[in-house]
Amino acid sequence: MPPGGSKSIAALNKAELAACVAPSASWHTDYRDTAYIYIGNLPHALSEGDIITIFSQYGRPVHIHLARDKETGKSRGFAWLKYYDQRSTDLAVDNLDGADVLGRGIKVDHARYKLKEGERETVGETDQEDEGGSDGRGGTPERRVEDVDNEDPMMGYLRERERERKGRDALRKRGGRDASRRRRTEKGRDESRRRRRRRRSTSPLGSSDSDERGYRRRRRRSDSIDS
Repeated sequence: MPPGGSKSIAALNKAELAACVAPSASWHTDYRDTAYIYIGNLPHALSEGDIITIFSQYGRPVHIHLARDKETGKSRGFAWLKYYDQRSTDLAVDNLDGADVLGRGIKVDHARYKLKEGERETVGETDQEDEGGSDGRGGTPERRVEDVDNEDPMMGYLRERERERKGRDALRKRGGRDASRRRRTEKGRDESRRRRRRRRSTSPLGSSDSDERGYRRRRRRSDSIDS
């Protein structure tokens, strides 16, 4: 983190904006190798789900580690969060560093976080074996996504988004099948019409009928001329 925290980050961004610095030359590029951010000065009342809800407006979180007291399991006020897309870290740092959350100005910056032994990257669980094994609210060390609906609004939101995505995919597939079926039906109709035309043009009866009609027309013309 730049010396001075939030003020330094704001100053860096302001200086880059004034100098029209290209994104490829921004100070953010020093952290292109990590999709983690550090979040400090968090209100102790916030849960993992609360933090995810705040930070998901700038990308999709895939892992969060909220530091907790080993004895009580209560939040220590800082966390690390990883985004699915590394570029989301730039947005989170620029927009949320210094933001007021429940009366506290939180600190947000790029970070290089190393997973602890046995820790997995997930937003559906909290790994707390090294920090007391409890979430301070009667929770278990590892809480699966389906167990946290009532207290973690972000989990329900993520599942709802997934259901909507699957629904859209199913509609697209169904629409594709219907379109393919319509194309096959139209192609079959066109082919049937072409076959009927070919049969009429090659049929002896059709040819005879055509010749007879032509003969009659010629005869009527001849009769009208003679009269």
